[in-house]
Amino acid sequence: MIEVHHLNASRSRRITWLLEELGLPYEVVCYQRDPVTNLAPPELKAIHPLGKAPVLRDRGQVLIESGAIVDYLLRRYGAGRFIPVPESVDYDRYVQLLHYAEGSAMLPLLLKLYVGRLGAAGMPLHPRIESEIQNHLGWLDSELAGRAYFVGSELTGADVQLSFVAQIAVRFGGREAFANLTAFVDRIEARPAYQRVVARSGA
Repeated sequence: MIEVHHLNASRSRRITWLLEELGLPYEVVCYQRDPVTNLAPPELKAIHPLGKAPVLRDRGQVLIESGAIVDYLLRRYGAGRFIPVPESVDYDRYVQLLHYAEGSAMLPLLLKLYVGRLGAAGMPLHPRIESEIQNHLGWLDSELAGRAYFVGSELTGADVQLSFVAQIAVRFGGREAFANLTAFVDRIEARPAYQRVVARSGA
């Protein structure tokens, strides 16, 4: 049985959603952050020393990093679904966006979170952080112009990986700020597999 080790307020939803899209049986093992430090409990570090989530355990392997987990699941279980043909131009775009989600897009969003905790001390950094957020989200919004998904005409692992960034854009920026990202979020959240995840583990 595939295990997804999930820490509250982390980005594990993408992995359980992909497992639902693939129709694979899985178990979610949940952990709660320390209410004071906001850090993972020792039990999660027993699965992987970094204490980060999501963590996937399957066939004796323990995998970290959402992009690597998406790649693993599609290579091992996808049977060609949710991934472009490797020889195609779409595949190059797919790989780029798969890595971009955590490699670049998340950085300004995380900076906003952490710098916001500094209060007045962090104020000088806010304009630059907001500028970078608008830069990245604006680019992603433009990449969806005239298309339903980020790569080709069907859902891919890149969409799964970028879903969290898009959802953050809509939740905190409002539905009017980035129309294409809003339409994308509505589209993925209406998918039966996504609805099954919500029914199973909550919104």
